[in-house]
Amino acid sequence: MKVLFISLGCAKNLVNCEQMMALVRDSGHTLLKTPEGADVVVINTCGFIDSAKSEAIDNILQMAALKAEGQIRKILVTGCLSQRYGEQILEELPEVDGVLGCGSYVDIVDALEEVMVGGTPKYFGSIDAPVDEGDRILATPEYSAYLRIAEGCDNHCSYCVIPFLRGKYRSRPMENIVAEAEELARSGVKELIVIAQDITRYGLDCYGAHKLPELLRKLCGISGIHWIRLHYLYPDEITAELIDVVAAEKKILPYLDIPIQHCSDAVLKAMNRRGDKAYLAELFARLRARIPGLVLRTSIIAGLPYEDEAAFEELCDFLREQKFERAGVFPYSPEEGTPAAAMENRVDEEEANRRVELLVDLQSRVMDEFNESWLGDTVEILCEGFDGQAQMYVGRSYADSPDVDGHVYFTAEEDLVPGAFVPVRITGSMDGDMTGEAVQI
Repeated sequence: MKVLFISLGCAKNLVNCEQMMALVRDSGHTLLKTPEGADVVVINTCGFIDSAKSEAIDNILQMAALKAEGQIRKILVTGCLSQRYGEQILEELPEVDGVLGCGSYVDIVDALEEVMVGGTPKYFGSIDAPVDEGDRILATPEYSAYLRIAEGCDNHCSYCVIPFLRGKYRSRPMENIVAEAEELARSGVKELIVIAQDITRYGLDCYGAHKLPELLRKLCGISGIHWIRLHYLYPDEITAELIDVVAAEKKILPYLDIPIQHCSDAVLKAMNRRGDKAYLAELFARLRARIPGLVLRTSIIAGLPYEDEAAFEELCDFLREQKFERAGVFPYSPEEGTPAAAMENRVDEEEANRRVELLVDLQSRVMDEFNESWLGDTVEILCEGFDGQAQMYVGRSYADSPDVDGHVYFTAEEDLVPGAFVPVRITGSMDGDMTGEAVQI
């Protein structure tokens, strides 16, 4: 068979897709890069919030149009949207030929074979089963890869549907993670991005203790790995030992992604978030004191239940005080089945979007101020290639995670290859990105 994979949503979804691609390849099938001529198009979806659901449906409809034209034969939908609305997808989108939930990625080959003989595969394995291990075909550049250390979530924030889609928190065995990282390094990966819904909880379920510090020490010992980036740390699970490891290990980037969602005590309590504003302020002060050059990234939800005008102003003041160098801001999306969706004390959609705009503007000024503070500094940049339109090389600093942050555009007198680490003197900024020139050290 000729199979095309389309992966939507988060990095964890991408890893699932990479594993499915490897299973399909190892079964003797051909992976395509474009849909034309595909026997099956597999759309690995996100179903987290309304915008993600809309993106998934748009992709399904685009493939359905190609199917009607005879350019592709079958469509399989996998991932979170399938887990959440499997039967509904088949009923309302008859162009879809089969669905796989989040517990059935390993069934992809069986589903392909079934759909090609006229069946309608519907696979929904346990979302609480141990994390699937196995080979991957990297969909990221060869020098950078996501390293998933756990699956699921036990935090049960009242606005979030993830535990219902991805199951309870399950850590991968440490020896499996380290072995995978070693293999990635041998294949040329230089940047590891450690991911899970909550990496700080790693080990609590299977080892009975916080094991992220130990895991990170082992990853830092792998030859060839140059950068280790940490994504999604839950604030109240950040231990003193973890802070010490991040501060001491040179391979671990001083970049921490700590989604807080809000700072108002009333909102946090309603959202079932542990900790309060005082704790968050103390934590960030402690992190900045211990980790030189720290860049903090966070996520903010505007318009959550119980966010009255006073709570919103409190959030604005907190962001001005903390000066998060990186932040994603999103409007609250009531998700059916979550406790927050049933709360009456809610902000209407128009007002939530207005608040998002105000927060984005506030954060843009903070980011511009941070970028200007780097003017004249020489920073290590991971080169990602040459931008023909800008006629400059483009890359990322330690302050920039792929797909969510900005870039550094720079000139160089020598030819550079993607994956090279280059010292660059920062000379300017433009629209959230920075500019510079490669220098000799």
